This record gives sequence, C-alpha cells and structure tokens, in this order.
Amino acid sequence: MVEAKGIHKFFGTIHVLRGVDLEVARGEVVVIVGPSGSGKSTFLRTLNHLDVPDHGSVRIDGTLLGYRPSRGGGLIAASDAMLSAQRRQIGMVFQQFNLFSHMTALENIMSGPLQVLRFSRKEATKEAKHLLELVALEDKADCYPEQLSGGQQQRVAIARSLAMHPKVMLFDEPTSALDPEMVAEVLQVILNLTQQGMTMIIVTHEIQFANKAADRILFMEGGEIIEQGRPDELVSNPRNERTQKFLRLVTGKV
Repeated sequence: MVEAKGIHKFFGTIHVLRGVDLEVARGEVVVIVGPSGSGKSTFLRTLNHLDVPDHGSVRIDGTLLGYRPSRGGGLIAASDAMLSAQRRQIGMVFQQFNLFSHMTALENIMSGPLQVLRFSRKEATKEAKHLLELVALEDKADCYPEQLSGGQQQRVAIARSLAMHPKVMLFDEPTSALDPEMVAEVLQVILNLTQQGMTMIIVTHEIQFANKAADRILFMEGGEIIEQGRPDELVSNPRNERTQKFLRLVTGKV
C-alpha cells in the first residue's frame, strides 16, 4: 500500500532524512518512534508530499506521488490539481486539530465529501453521522469546535479524514497537544481502526500504545531508520544500543 524508496530531505544545509526506505502492506499498522528531531514527522509529511522529497519516491497503492509520465518516457512534476487528486488516497491527522471554527462537528466532517467528492448533501450527512458514531461523538453533531474538548476535537478531525475514504491514514503525534486524561479516548479510536483493517502509519511517543496497536515499530534517529521489528521484539528486546537508550529514557524498563 505504501512504498517509500531512498527518501532524502534537506532544509537548507540540514540533512533531515537520509535515504529512508519503507514498505507498508495493505492493512498493516506501522508506528514510528524516536527522539525529537529524528525526522519522524518530516518523513510522514513526505509520504503525502506536504514536504516534497529532494530525492527518492513515494508510491501509494502503486501510484507514484507527485509526478506523471512525460511523452518522452520520463517523469515531470504533477500539477497542483493532479497532486491534490493523488493526496485524496491519504488521510492525515496532525498534532493540532485544524477544524473549521465556523462549522459544527457534523459540518466539518461533511465538508470534504461535499466539496471534493461531490456527494449529495443527503449522502454526506449520512456518512458524517456514521463517522461520528464511529468516534463515539454522535451526541456532539451540532457542537462547534470551541464547545468540544481537545480530545473530542481530535476525534472529529479523525472522522473528517476518514470521510474522504482514504487508502492509508497518517497520524503525526495525534495526542501530543492533549491533556493526559484526553489521550486515552483518542488512542482508543485509533485502536478501533486497526481492528477494521485500516492501513496506518503513526508517529507517536506513546510506547504502550505502540506496543498494543502496531504490527511493526520503527525507531528513527538522525534521519534514518535504526531498527524495526514486531512490538514484542523491539520494545522488549531491542538490539541496537541507540534504541535501547531511547527506550530506557521513555519507559525506564530496558
């Protein structure tokens, strides 16, 4: 479902990503952990070309992102319209909720299907109500973002991304802006999605959640994937010294 090859990214003279490779199977849940500044969020953003890789390629379900074939057999950059269409395959949930403040929860979820997918209002309303049930907010349909807690806003943001029927969901530290008591409700929604077979790549610092939800955990540092494995392998018995040091700091158990 996701194939990233040789991803490099520079910001000025800073080499943020150093040849990152990743393949994610359909229905697989991959969690990326690592210290701040390791390139986790930047890598996630290259997967939908919010940050365009300086070298390397990204394919989503076989589609090369950000480019189209030229008549001469090479590749040229996709137009903004084509890139937008390609990005519809990818849902992304950020640290901040980015809801439309002038719209209710229901209207926020309906906005994409109405404006982009061209659903009828009846279809979009039915879908939005179903997604509110999925994130356990069916009683908040008519609430505006300012009337919702941070955890509730993030759950609406997840529902809004799901409304576009993405093939893969990307989560960039979705609980980092939340108070501790709100973290569990958001993580439970994501955990429910794993049970429904959604392909997901999640950047998080919640090691216990990663251990429970992931099919595979990647440890990044210095713009590289240092180690990866099943949760029981990587969390319980990391092989790399840098992974061991990181897990000691965040869990105190290794």
